[in-house]
Amino acid sequence: MAEAKYTVKELLISEAEEMRREQSSPYRPLAPASIDETGLKESFIAELILKTLYTRGTMLSGELSEVVKLPYFNIVQNVLSRLRHEELVEVRRGISRFETQWELGLTSKGIHRAREIFEYNGYVGPAPVPLSHYVQQMQYNRTQWSGITDSLLRQVLSDLVINERLLRKLGPAFNSGRSLFLYGNPGNGKTSIAERLARAMGGTIVIPYAIEVHGQVIRYFDPAYHEPVELEETDKARRVGEQQFDQRWVVCKQPFIVVGGELKLEHLELHYDRSLKFYTAPVQMKANGGAFMIDDFGRQQVPPKDLLNRWIVPLEKQVDFHTLITGEQICVPFYVLIIFSTNLNPKELVEEAFLRRIRYKIEVSDPTQEEFVEIFKRVCVAVGVEYDQTIVDYLLEKHYRQVGRGLRAVHPRDLMLQLIDYCNYMGIQPKLTKELIDIVCETYFVEL
Repeated sequence: MAEAKYTVKELLISEAEEMRREQSSPYRPLAPASIDETGLKESFIAELILKTLYTRGTMLSGELSEVVKLPYFNIVQNVLSRLRHEELVEVRRGISRFETQWELGLTSKGIHRAREIFEYNGYVGPAPVPLSHYVQQMQYNRTQWSGITDSLLRQVLSDLVINERLLRKLGPAFNSGRSLFLYGNPGNGKTSIAERLARAMGGTIVIPYAIEVHGQVIRYFDPAYHEPVELEETDKARRVGEQQFDQRWVVCKQPFIVVGGELKLEHLELHYDRSLKFYTAPVQMKANGGAFMIDDFGRQQVPPKDLLNRWIVPLEKQVDFHTLITGEQICVPFYVLIIFSTNLNPKELVEEAFLRRIRYKIEVSDPTQEEFVEIFKRVCVAVGVEYDQTIVDYLLEKHYRQVGRGLRAVHPRDLMLQLIDYCNYMGIQPKLTKELIDIVCETYFVEL
């Protein structure tokens, strides 16, 4: 009996989405009531406001407060008062008697000062949070993760053909929240399994738009990886008549980031943009609180040993170190489920000492004939073509057994999609026939 069964269809699992674990709303910091509570220097906030007005032109006071994500009263209000006193900002006109409706703009002196600031810090956007606040929040986020249940795991993998032995391996590995190595032939669903495991996380975390450290800014929030979550009704209720949450933080789904052969060692370090004068967080840092998958491990432009050397400390200590251009080193939490996925033999990639540091090594092997048939049936249902066992038996005999070809879980999907493409071109109804199977196999498989 094969060790594993796997996958083919890339379907949305709406049922699994609805059956995610119910979690309480994640902890979020409350809005700061003073400049000191922001954790930022008043001069830093003043510079951010000047840069914002420089890039936006005239703005209402209230609009400015929304852009930098800081409360107007006692914080933005106080900073603006200082900037107006220093003749860097002026009120152009008042739409109403309320300060938040005053239209602001930079004076000529303010424009000159803003240009000077851009020479050493070009960040414009939501005010960052101090690194120490980020570290604390990541620790809170970690307490939200309580693992997954067997029933939830089965639910998120329900559209894949997976046997009991593989399920019993995947559950504990994923629950560990540390590191996982998936290996086996291409096309057997390693990536699909990883994606559904990430979907099983189903929780939410709180992340900052940006981080401040030693006066420098690290842009953190990335819409390519971070999916914001709408406030729950209970959270909306809390905002009525009570202190609001700190808007410098955003509630997101737990991230799942996948990188492939394009990954280089420099992608794992802070990236400093010398033209914009601020940093961008590396991919694994953006994955904090979620999962980070290195697909096609061993095919990167960097030797596997060098890549794994980069992970030794994070894997063992759950902290990661980064160096600023000034030479200062910072330490950040590393609460990430790392998934290595490869089509190569793990023993040929890395030494045993490195494999030992990866907690779970799980093979996703070729499907058995019974599994292959079950996958084929599911694909036919998905694409709306009537299943015919005699034709599948013909396929297995002629195009697999007779030529010594191994079964792959992805083949049924690919063959059926190619069959539909051919039928659409010919203007005929898609149907499983020996003739059509021969045609698609001739253009799908490569005879070596």
